[in-house]
Amino acid sequence: MTVTGRDSGWASGGGGSRGSLAAPHGLADADLLAMYRIMALARALDERMWVLNRSGRAPFVISGQGHEGAQVGIAWPLRRDHDWVAPFYRSIATCLVVGMTPRDLMLAQFARASDPGSGGRQMPGHYGHPAHHVVSVSSPVATQILHATGIALAARIRGLDQVAMAIMGEGSSNQGDVHEALNFAAIHRLPFVFVVENNGYAISVPAERELSVRDVAQRAAGYGIPGVVVDGTDVLACYAASREAVARARRGDGPSLIEAKVTRLTGHSSDDQQTKYRSASDLAEGRTRDPLPIFRAQLRDAGVLDEITELELDGEIAVAVDDATAFAEAEPDPDPATGTDHVFADPLAGEAPPPWHPSRAREAG
Repeated sequence: MTVTGRDSGWASGGGGSRGSLAAPHGLADADLLAMYRIMALARALDERMWVLNRSGRAPFVISGQGHEGAQVGIAWPLRRDHDWVAPFYRSIATCLVVGMTPRDLMLAQFARASDPGSGGRQMPGHYGHPAHHVVSVSSPVATQILHATGIALAARIRGLDQVAMAIMGEGSSNQGDVHEALNFAAIHRLPFVFVVENNGYAISVPAERELSVRDVAQRAAGYGIPGVVVDGTDVLACYAASREAVARARRGDGPSLIEAKVTRLTGHSSDDQQTKYRSASDLAEGRTRDPLPIFRAQLRDAGVLDEITELELDGEIAVAVDDATAFAEAEPDPDPATGTDHVFADPLAGEAPPPWHPSRAREAG
């Protein structure tokens, strides 16, 4: 197991020479600005979702605030519309990196018929987009790792150079599905990357009461695969760890486990009050690890982000969030008559449907 982040020698800007931030990672300043823009956009969309919930216009929010740096850095090395992602309910920034738009995310939030993930058949936060190879989030936690492992196996069988990535929290990583998937992926050296965004809490249970080891990444040794712990507030350390894991998977060397230590700035969801189980000092310490102002300061110090550019980005993001909200709110809800679509298999051509098929119920009605 290796550890990457500010204390491990990765170039991350603060205090360094101007302009030295991107080059050690094979990136350009434009890449850094694009990363920052997606982080800021994800935060703004997330904050708008909370406003919609508190005003009674959206039923539920499960937030990614504090996870954006890890999500952007880790998803950045993936090839858009080529590689596959099986995200989890906090993956707002991840979905934006791989091609989903603010409108797409808001359509899911409002559960509209035009939601690209499920046509409004999933609860909020269950993002998906077939065209961008985003597998719709599965409600039973950790099952997405089985989906992603299957996709990686299919890519191997088809001779494609695709990589599949599954993402979840450290609480979900305790499910038995994770063992089955990692064991299978390791045995068959599948092109797979497993990402754990560890924010220290499984709903209200702190990590020390849900894990028998300090780091989830320690478990990788049991499967004979690399396990990396990375500072989730360090965008470029996350990028470097993911770039190596994705490259390893693509060249046929098998899966990797990346654990990003992040902070959770909100309650588990809009139905949770985290002050009931987190101390004031714990909450205050968590706010010091917010990746958005940390990365902003790095970019300013490196001369990549100036005041004019920041104001332009803020204005552009505000317009995008307003547009996505208005667009999604105006879209129609799913037609109740389609409620059983994609639930039952269609009968074979030329055969009468069985008695239990919903079409028979409509005929009787």
